[in-house]
Order: sequence, then C-alpha cells, then structure tokens
Amino acid sequence: MTRGLSEQPHKSPIHASRLRSTCCAVLSTLTCLAAVSASAQWAGPDSWQGDLAPIDATSWNYEAAAHLLERAGFSGTPAEIEALADRGPMAAVNHLVHFDAAANSALAPYNESDIFDPGLDPFPPSRPATTELAKANGEALGIKVKPDGNRPLQPIVNKFFYWLRASSLETNRVAYWWADRMVNSEAPLQEKMALFWHGHFAVNEGKVRDYRKLLKQLELFHAQGTDSFRDLMVAVAQDPAMLAFLDAGVNVKGAPNENFAREIMELFTMGVGNYSEQDIREAARAFTGWNYSGLEFVVNADEHDTGSKQFLGRTGNFDGVDVIDIIMEQPVTAEYIAGKLYRFFVRQNLDPTLQAELGSVLREADYDVAALLETIFLSRDFYSPASVGTHIKSPVELAVSTYRKLGLDDAPGVPDFNSATSALGQTLLRPPTVAGWAEGQSWITPGLLLERGNFARDVLFPNINFIPYDRYNASGEIRSVASRIRQGQDITSATQPSGIGDGMIMAESNMMADRDEDFNTRYGSFRGWQMAIQRVKPISRHTAKLDLSHMILTENLSSTDEVVDYLIARFMRVPPAPESRAMIVRFLEDELGTSDIARAETYMEDALRMTLHLIMSQPEYQLS
Repeated sequence: MTRGLSEQPHKSPIHASRLRSTCCAVLSTLTCLAAVSASAQWAGPDSWQGDLAPIDATSWNYEAAAHLLERAGFSGTPAEIEALADRGPMAAVNHLVHFDAAANSALAPYNESDIFDPGLDPFPPSRPATTELAKANGEALGIKVKPDGNRPLQPIVNKFFYWLRASSLETNRVAYWWADRMVNSEAPLQEKMALFWHGHFAVNEGKVRDYRKLLKQLELFHAQGTDSFRDLMVAVAQDPAMLAFLDAGVNVKGAPNENFAREIMELFTMGVGNYSEQDIREAARAFTGWNYSGLEFVVNADEHDTGSKQFLGRTGNFDGVDVIDIIMEQPVTAEYIAGKLYRFFVRQNLDPTLQAELGSVLREADYDVAALLETIFLSRDFYSPASVGTHIKSPVELAVSTYRKLGLDDAPGVPDFNSATSALGQTLLRPPTVAGWAEGQSWITPGLLLERGNFARDVLFPNINFIPYDRYNASGEIRSVASRIRQGQDITSATQPSGIGDGMIMAESNMMADRDEDFNTRYGSFRGWQMAIQRVKPISRHTAKLDLSHMILTENLSSTDEVVDYLIARFMRVPPAPESRAMIVRFLEDELGTSDIARAETYMEDALRMTLHLIMSQPEYQLS
C-alpha cells in the first residue's frame, strides 16, 4: 500500500478526498493508516518504548510539546505549542496536569433555556405510563385532566412529548457548550479528562431523558476528573444520571436489580473475569435503596437491604460505599483503570508488564489520577515511536483539534458540531451503550474517511443549504401533521396516517371514534415539538472566521513549497509521504497559476482553502 498519491490531482479537493478514500479502501483503510503512522515528524529512539523514566530536558523540543498538547489536550496553534515547549518537560506537564481551574473563569457557565417545569419530575417511563397515571390521579406532569369535552388527556400527552423534545434539544445545546469549552479552554486536560470519563461512565440522553442530569454529571467530571478515582467512583455511583441510566429505582430490598452492580465491576473498575456472579448479587444488595430525587442523591432506608453480604471474600453489612472501597483494595482495579487511561492517552497496544507497572503507580498514589497522568506524560514511552503519531483521532478530537489549529475560539454553528461528529460515529452525551465508544480502529472505515474529508470541506467552505438539524429533525409524519394543520384541517383530519386523506376515505365509524378519544398521540408529538422549539434557545449558526491569506502573509512565506510545508507542519503531526507532498504543492501552484505567493496575494484565499482541505483529507491527518 502506498502512503501517498502521486497522481496529478483534479481541481476539486472533494475529488482528491474521494480518490484518497478509494485508495485506502482497496487494501483496507486500517492498513493504510498503519503504514503512514510509522513516520511521525519526531519521536525518541525505539529503546524508549515501555520505559516510564522521565524524558530529559535535552530531548525536549517543539515537536515533543506538540505531541503532548495533542494528547493531553486538543492540539493548538504554533504559538501555543511554542509557549509549552519553552517551559521544558517538567513544567509543561505540570502546567497541563495540575491546571488552575480559575484560569477558565472567562468561560461562560452554561446558559439554560429554562425549559423545566416542576410537575415534570419524576418523569414517567413512557407515554402509556403517563396517561395511566393521569387517569388514576386526575393529573400528571403538573397538568390536571380536563373535566369534560373531547380528548381530556391531550394537554398531558402534549406535555409528555414536549419534555422529550425539549430535553433532547437542550442536550444538543449542552454538547455545543462543551465543544466551545474544548476549543477555548485554558485547561485543555480538564476537558480531555471529562471526555474520557464521559466514555468510561457512559450514560446517554435517550435513556436518562433529562439534560439537567447530564449537565450535572459533566460538571462532576470537570470538577473531579484528575482527582481521586475512588472519590469519583463514589460520586458517579451516587449521581442521578448514572442512577437513572442503570435502573437504580428498581433496585430494592428483596428484589435487587443487578445492572448497577454488574457494570460497576465489569466496566468501571475491574473488568471481566475478576469477580463472580455471586459477587454481583451481593453487591446489588449493597446498593439497594440508592436512588435520586430530582437532581439529588437519596437513600431510601426502607428499600435498603441491611443484611450481611459476602463480597470479594469479605463479609459484613455493606452498603454501596463499602463495596466500592473493597473494589479499590483489589490490585486489578488500579491496573484496569491505569490501562484504560493509557490506551486513551497513549496507544491501544499495551504490554501486560507495563500495565502492571502503571497500576502500581496509581495504587501507590492512592488512586490520584493526576499522579498517574504526570508519570505517563513525562515518560520516555510516551515519546517513543510506538506512541507518537499512532493515535487515530476520535470524531470529537478531530473536530476540536481542527478548530484549535485554525485558531478559532469556539465551535462554529456551521457545520453543526453534533451532526458532524455523529456522522463520524460519535455524539456527545449520546454514547451508544454503557460501554461507551470502541475507540481506536473503529473510528476509521473507507466511508468514514470520506466523511472526515467532508467535515473539513464544510468548515472551509460552509454549506449554503445548511439546515439547523437540532431544530428541524422532526419525522415526516410530524411534518405532515404540521402541514395539514396549516392548511386548516382539524386535529382528526391532520393526524390521519399517511395515505388517508390523500385520495382515501376514512370509515365514518373510525372517524367518529377518533373524535371521541382520550388523546391523539400524533397531535401530541407534533404539539410537543412546537412547544419545545418555542422555549429552547437556538444554537448560534455562525461560520468559522477564517483568513488563511493573512495566516500565510504573516509568516512571510514566498513560494508554494513554503506554504505547503507550513500548512503540513501546522496541521499534521504525521507528515504525508514525499510524493503526496509534491502532489499538494502542484495542486496549489496550479490553482494559483504561479509559485510566487506575492503575485497571488490578492486572490489566493480559495486556493489556500482547497489546499488545506486536501491536506485534511489525507489519512495522515487522522493521526496524532
């Protein structure tokens, strides 16, 4: 498999992206990436692999600082990298790991849309549960049943769908707020750790159905992400988002639910094979009664099992905190967490001996995450050829690092950050399972590589047909209802299934029954969307403020060769093969009609953007 394209490119960078994607597809995209990852711009000697001894000051340079900022943050501009390089290795790592949260005081707190009404809590598990509650109690969701007339439960059904839509839309806003923090943060490791814990303690809006709980958990990750893992584990176990996601409400004395206990051991602390089914059952008993009220953790004493439990070889009247403390005593726990952190920040391939050594570091530091990260980021292993330029950027890492390298101070509204990263396989606050995202090679297929190029294109050349997906993604059925109501049809006619009313006749008996019902679900779904978009604040839809011409002129670059070399150095941690570099130079020269930048100064912006798109479409751009 060649590492670059030697063909003369067509004028369109989109075509180059497709050609590159096809190239990788022929012999497998992953093989292509494995080939290009072998030649990062800089790395230490092979002997550094597996060595946790700290890198010395004489080996520290700009490229080492760039690698550190890529992994411990989301990259940055040359000026930001230079400032980190000037600190030296010890001070640079200390600056990132032991960050001052106050440095981010300029970042605005989340600006909520004020969409939550007290009657919504506790929110029923389904629409049928909501209407049954209303029939039994005469009200639900803070709304009373109509005393007379048709569709007496309609306002309640409307409110049910309203909250589903409003919470989902508000969750999109929370994700955007978080993306802005990633782009503009003065403490990038705080955001990178929040992203790690979000994938580790994965909960999603589709199950929790309350943006407030997701926001509260994100704030927990921001506050405690580099502190004690033990304390974080206790906090997460008592967090309403996790309690809702893992069905804590049905974990009660006499009928323990094992979901919570199983995931704590299997995914959060020890890993498969280090506990028994009996341990799961006993741990579930210890967590009985743990629940939440609104946004607060509560223990329902009458639902907690106070009997003796046998857990991991220990016997006692344990509660959830006791179980977590016993888990922390197991050597495998420190090794499991250290290994997962290492694979996220360094590389997927981790030797068992090195994992055991990392586990010892974490255990001896009493589970202080910052101490482990400091060891990792200072280690020779972190700067070895096996570690540098071998990480496949996740969709969020790809998007945020692109914005930071461009020098932006927020996430543009076009393209939509959430839909763009979703198309690439990752949506913030909506991980696919409790196991989070698979990471690594799962991020890349031929189709996804093409989508990554398309993301770059949409940043550099914003789509003039852009639709704000967060507010206009209602189903075709709901849009049909809206259209019919605007045409003057009544609820019954407007909510008929597709086809009825379009040349078909509804039986009179069915129509009469429809007009004498407790509620109309289709109308409730339509009205819920309508109510939600009235109350949820819109996401700003600005485009990226780019001036590549100014960037190039500021650097006093005079030739197309110099420009391409500068863009490669600024945007790529793994350079393209010589033939690919030559192809990119030819492309820029053809677009400008000259190799002299001074002659093209007044018209070079589009050519620079197309060239940068071509660079960002390379397989090497996916690596850090």
